Amino acid sequence: MSTETNIPSLLSLAYVPYIDNNGQLPENFQGKIGVYAIFHQEKVLQYVGYSRDVYLSLKQHLVRQPQKCYWVKIQTIERPSRTVLENIEKAWIEENGSVPVGNKDDKDQWTQPIDAKVLMTPEEYANYENSIDEVAKTKIIKNVARRVEVEILKVLEERGLQAQIRFNPKLKEEGLLDLK
Repeated sequence: MSTETNIPSLLSLAYVPYIDNNGQLPENFQGKIGVYAIFHQEKVLQYVGYSRDVYLSLKQHLVRQPQKCYWVKIQTIERPSRTVLENIEKAWIEENGSVPVGNKDDKDQWTQPIDAKVLMTPEEYANYENSIDEVAKTKIIKNVARRVEVEILKVLEERGLQAQIRFNPKLKEEGLLDLK
């Protein structure tokens, strides 16, 4: 637990595997308020964020960036305080010596729903462009989102993830993938 005057250094915190030996995310952080730092396989910092439910945020980041989420360091706090969370986040980024790519150039890839439309194959794009009505276009977009979803789930399965992943079905019609 942390208070505003007692910000733990990022270096002092232990690395927690993103996916444990049982294929689960760190479930002990479900419903916990805190700051987290995400590292790729070689333990290079990728993203620092904070959340009112660290577990759900970690799950969301894993789906959006499965190849960059291998380790995490987490600091929880008892009472929600944006100021405390922002101060820890800022201190960790400063301690790192540079802003992680996930907190600058690639921030949308870490924080926004996956836009499957930009992942259309040339064939899917041609079919979409040649569709005359909106119903056909929506169907194509939905199928692209489903294809991308299958690809993501396959990557996560290869990583050994056993945790349940459910995407919001309503967003697929817009070509977006986000967890439910």
